[in-house]
Formats: sequence, structure tokens, C-alpha cells
Amino acid sequence: MLEGLTDWLSDWYDWIRAIHVIAVMAWMAGMLYLPRLFVYHCDAEVGSVQSETFKVMERRLMRAIINPAMMVACTLGILLLLTPGIIDWSSGWIWTKLAALLVLTGQHGFLSRWRRQFENDENTHSQKFYRWMNELPTVLMIVIVIMVVVKPF
Repeated sequence: MLEGLTDWLSDWYDWIRAIHVIAVMAWMAGMLYLPRLFVYHCDAEVGSVQSETFKVMERRLMRAIINPAMMVACTLGILLLLTPGIIDWSSGWIWTKLAALLVLTGQHGFLSRWRRQFENDENTHSQKFYRWMNELPTVLMIVIVIMVVVKPF
């Protein structure tokens, strides 16, 4: 059975990789946009039409784009890791990439928590805080892409 799986992974590698990249792009788009919505939401008066509109936008972005894209990206990423002959586990780049991915996944969790705080009118952070949080996915994306494409170590 294991041999059949490894053959399947090898045969479908390019398709798995292509869909993985598409899912990562969708995930990153949402991870970059949601904190920007939070920046603007900070200015909206609690209970206002504007605040309620932001809540709908944030919920839909998280549930319809960010969460599904992350699940697809991670599932296909695991399949790519399992594909025989693709990863040299003695190389440092893969461990750096996986560490950056772990931080990015943690950021996803924090974004989800902050979205629920806005939903419940319990936000405690400033616009400046969310501007900084908007930069983290960009830095992580740069690290991940360089690790996967350049494989510097």
C-alpha cells in the first residue's frame, strides 16, 4: 500500500504542487488583508453600520478564504513532504521553512482570535498594533519563498 501511495504522489507531484501554490497565494492574500481590515475597524464606532459591515467582511474573509486556503495548503504541503526524493531532511532550509510556517500558522490563530474579539466588540488593540501585525505575514512569506526556491543552506 505504501508503494502505491508513493507512486501516486510521484505521478501527481506537479498537480499537487500547483494547487498547493494556488492555496498558499489565497491564504497569504487573506492573511495580508485581514489585519488591514482590523486597522480600519478600530476607527469604527461600536454598533455602527460601519463596524457591523467590517464584522461581516472579516468573518467572510476568515471562513470563506483564509481557513479553507490554509487547510488545502497544509494538506497538500504534507503530501509534498511525503513525496519520495523531494526533501533532503539533512538540509537546513526545510527546517527554517517549517519553523516560519509554524509561526505563520500561529499568526493565523491570533488573527482568528482578534476577529472574534471584534465580533464581540471586545477589541483591545490599536491601529498601530494591527499595522505591525500586517507586516509579519510578509516577512514570513519572504523567508519561506527564499527557503523553498533558493535553498540557501
